[in-house]
Amino acid sequence: MAKLQDKVAIITGGASGIGAATAKLFVEEGAKVVLVDWNEENGKAFETELKGQGADVVFVKADVASEEDVANVYKTTIDTFGRVDILFNNAGIGAVKPTEELTYAEYRKTVNVDLDGTFLVAQLAIKEMLKIGGGVIVNTASMYGLVGAAGSAAYNAAKGGVINLTRSLGLEYATRNIRVNALCPGYIDTPIIPEDFKQALREVTPMKRLGTADEMAKAVLFLASDDSSFMTGNTLTVDGGYTAQ
Repeated sequence: MAKLQDKVAIITGGASGIGAATAKLFVEEGAKVVLVDWNEENGKAFETELKGQGADVVFVKADVASEEDVANVYKTTIDTFGRVDILFNNAGIGAVKPTEELTYAEYRKTVNVDLDGTFLVAQLAIKEMLKIGGGVIVNTASMYGLVGAAGSAAYNAAKGGVINLTRSLGLEYATRNIRVNALCPGYIDTPIIPEDFKQALREVTPMKRLGTADEMAKAVLFLASDDSSFMTGNTLTVDGGYTAQ
């Protein structure tokens, strides 16, 4: 049987990159998927693509840092599928800039989406999961939540917060059948990385290549499925050896 047969999964940041690759894999593994993204054009196009392949999927436009938008995500999910079994809490942004040039508004926006949004989406997932006796949450953190990087103060702070939020939630709901873990990707070959910068990132990665969105999706599937049934409050680092240096 497929690993996620008849499970209902919400994927934020689901219209591109790691989120889109995970949505495809989840569908292959039998899940019904709610795609959540701020980019309505990409989200609707991806929804149409997946439906054309026979997937049971719905797209919802949302800003994960908006309480109203997130509430609408869960209303749509329950109205459409009746439950929430899995949350892949993946939406995020970055701000790479010297700290002396970083505005407070830029800092707040990064933390607001990457950390506050992660909390908000997870909190409502937990409320729904408690109604059905359990579920699984996978938060996208980053290897930059484990190590520092010059020029990434806001992103480092937010992703470090996601890791400790994951630990806290994992402990809090360990006896209530809700598992919460985090994925810490390294440098991944997605459109967000400029082509002229990719070679430099390959050189500083011990495996001398970038990871792929499909590789990250397989790691998310592991965390979201019963294959990781004795893991909670943990981080899975998939970074080509970067943080081992």
